[in-house]
Amino acid sequence: MKPAHDAPPDLTARLTGEHHQALKLWLRMLACTTRVEATIRGRLRATFGITLPRFDLMAQLERHPDGLRMGELSKRMMVTGGNVTGIADQLERERLVVRVADPQDGRAYMVKLTPLGRTTFAGMAAVHEGWVADLFRDIPAADKTKMIALLDSMKRHLNDNDD
Repeated sequence: MKPAHDAPPDLTARLTGEHHQALKLWLRMLACTTRVEATIRGRLRATFGITLPRFDLMAQLERHPDGLRMGELSKRMMVTGGNVTGIADQLERERLVVRVADPQDGRAYMVKLTPLGRTTFAGMAAVHEGWVADLFRDIPAADKTKMIALLDSMKRHLNDNDD
């Protein structure tokens, strides 16, 4: 019988030496990201009754106190404008965000956190940071530093090769 603490096999477990190294890397990164994201999603819902996309939208607005246009939020969150509109509508009903006229273009609107939204997000963000730290607690600091540097290099490479 398999011990309970063993993780289920992921796609990379099925790869052989014949598979390209880049594919192995991609699938390993995806498997790790998916596991972390699933854990965070579940904890956000159970602890705060909020979805990850709603948390992400609030995180973007927290970094931009003057607010962001819907199109900019959509680009930053890598989701459609319709998704951002739906999330903003929900948060606005809860008085966590407000839409304000864009000072550069009176026809456009920006979304920004309300004081309640700032306070609410600050509490969630502190707990979220603790969860992430806990998920990575057994990885030595030197390994985390090395992985950050490698992923920074990969991001630069991918950005340089954007079409």
